[in-house]
Amino acid sequence: MSSPQWEGVSGKRVVITGATNGIGLAAAEALAARGALLAIVARVQSRGEEAARRARAAATTPEATVDVLLADLTSQAEVRRLAAEISARYGAVDVLVNNAGAMFNSRQVTADGIEETWALNHLAPFLLTTLLLGNLTAAGIARVVTTSSDAGRRSRLPFDDLDGTQAYKSGTWPARGFRRYGETKLANIVFTMELARRTEGSGVSAFCYHPGNVATNFNHNNGALMSFGMALTKQFSRSPAKGAETLVWLAQSPDLASKSGGYFFDLKPRQIPEGALEAGAGSRLWDVSEAQVRA
Repeated sequence: MSSPQWEGVSGKRVVITGATNGIGLAAAEALAARGALLAIVARVQSRGEEAARRARAAATTPEATVDVLLADLTSQAEVRRLAAEISARYGAVDVLVNNAGAMFNSRQVTADGIEETWALNHLAPFLLTTLLLGNLTAAGIARVVTTSSDAGRRSRLPFDDLDGTQAYKSGTWPARGFRRYGETKLANIVFTMELARRTEGSGVSAFCYHPGNVATNFNHNNGALMSFGMALTKQFSRSPAKGAETLVWLAQSPDLASKSGGYFFDLKPRQIPEGALEAGAGSRLWDVSEAQVRA
């Protein structure tokens, strides 16, 4: 008896974080156009509703639906509440897209006592994904797609600096923020590889990707000088739709089951960064992440 085949996102439940602007919004529009049953996770309701309006306008089939769910993903309590709401409303989840992320140029700590870049970029997708593993497995075949970045290519996992103290002391502004951001993006890749290992044979596949240098509002939360610098780079950047292209392909393509755990760029496998290949990195990251999110 042959294994079930992935047949795209039409009529499938897709949960996507960070979908109110940039890559996430472009992906939401593209997925709605392909008939997905979207659940957009937003921190601010008005922005979530605007994103939902745009996604609904992009839909080309009556099957597509767009819901808005609210959560501040820097809060573990909010992530747990979000997972419970998703489980209660939808049951099975076919695709989970972990797209939300940010960079902070000064060290900030969440209510859980976690450095904020690590909390949002790594621990939030780790916690949301693990809480929803039962829902993903219930779908029969399902996918987890996480937005990473080549910013992690020269990084190492910060096992000796989980609270970011040393990262924010080293170098000058804005290099310290980029260093911490790179660590979290490497963590996304290692998490994806370890998730694929742990879910092998379950029907759940895990992928991550590099969107490229995209013209979005990313990094505009770090002051006027950084906003000006990011604005200058926009003329050399790709569009949000182009940045979202690989995300949508990973959610949609039928030919990726054998590539679970892969890192991609422009619809092709990307070389795994050296820091993600260190022996035992995946299991060690999983263990410390579990300890950090333990209720």
